[in-house]
Amino acid sequence: MNVGVVGNPRYQDLRGLLARVAAAAPHHGFKLSSEPKLANLWPKPVPALDGRRLDLLLTFGGDGTLLRGARLTAPHEVPILGVNIGRVGFLATASPDDLEEALAAVARGDYELESRRSLECVIEGAGKVKHPNTVALNDVVVHKSGVARVIHLRVSIDEEEVGQYSADGIIVATQTGSTAYSLSAGGPIVVPGVDALVITAICPHTLAVRPIVVPSRANVVIEVVPPWTDEVLVSYDGQVGTHLEADDRVRVRQAPTVVRLIRLAKEGFFARLRRKLQWGDLSDRQRT
Repeated sequence: MNVGVVGNPRYQDLRGLLARVAAAAPHHGFKLSSEPKLANLWPKPVPALDGRRLDLLLTFGGDGTLLRGARLTAPHEVPILGVNIGRVGFLATASPDDLEEALAAVARGDYELESRRSLECVIEGAGKVKHPNTVALNDVVVHKSGVARVIHLRVSIDEEEVGQYSADGIIVATQTGSTAYSLSAGGPIVVPGVDALVITAICPHTLAVRPIVVPSRANVVIEVVPPWTDEVLVSYDGQVGTHLEADDRVRVRQAPTVVRLIRLAKEGFFARLRRKLQWGDLSDRQRT
C-alpha cells in the first residue's frame, strides 16, 4: 500500500509521531512517501511525494493540514486519514493516543469512507480563463486584502443576479466548509449528505443580507463592483489565493471529484459537533 504523509512541522510532537508511523509501516505493508519539508523529521530517509499514485494519505496537524492534503490529492480521490494534533481537528478521525490502532484498522480495511464534495474555482478576465480549476474542500472566499474596508460585490447564480453586496467579502462554502469560516460569519450548518452550497456575506453592511443555501449544481459568479477593485483577493480554504484585477469574474461550482475521509469510529456527525464544537453545550448552567 502506497502511503503518503503530510504534516505541520510547527507541532513539536510530529517527530515522535512520524517515528511511530515508520515503525508500524513494515508490519502493515506500507510504502511511505513524505512531503519534502518533513524530510529531517523522519528517523530514516523516506522518499519524497513526487506525484506517485497513493492508496492512502496520512495528515498530521489540524484541519488546515487535512485541507492542504485534500488539495494535493484532489484529482485522485485518495482516502485521507486525519490525525489531529491541532486544537479542534473537526475533520480528523484519529488522535496521537490511538495512532497505532488507527493504522492497523486502515491496514485491515476496517473503516468507512465519508465522501465530501469540493469546489472548483475559475477566474475569468479579459475574455480568457486566467486561473483554471483551483480546488477547495471548505470554501472559496472573495475578500479585501490589507486595510479592513468594505467592498461591493455582485453575486449571480446560474446567470441570474442575486444582488450587490456591501460587505467585507463573500464566502462560497461546501457542506464541509459550513462548519468553518462560513459558520463564524453567521452561516448555517449543512449536514453531510445534503447536496448544497452556502453563500455567506462577511460582515454585511445591512441587516437585509442573510446567508443563502443553493443547490450544489449552482454556478456561482462573483464580481467586484468598481471602484472597489483594488487589493481584492480570492482565497481557497483560507490557505492559498491570488489577487483579482478589475473586470475579473470568480466562477465557483461543484468539482467533479470528491474528497474521501476515513472514519474509524461510529461517532455520528452531531456527536462530533457536541464534542469538538461544544454544540448546544449548557453544562455550565445550573438548573433553578
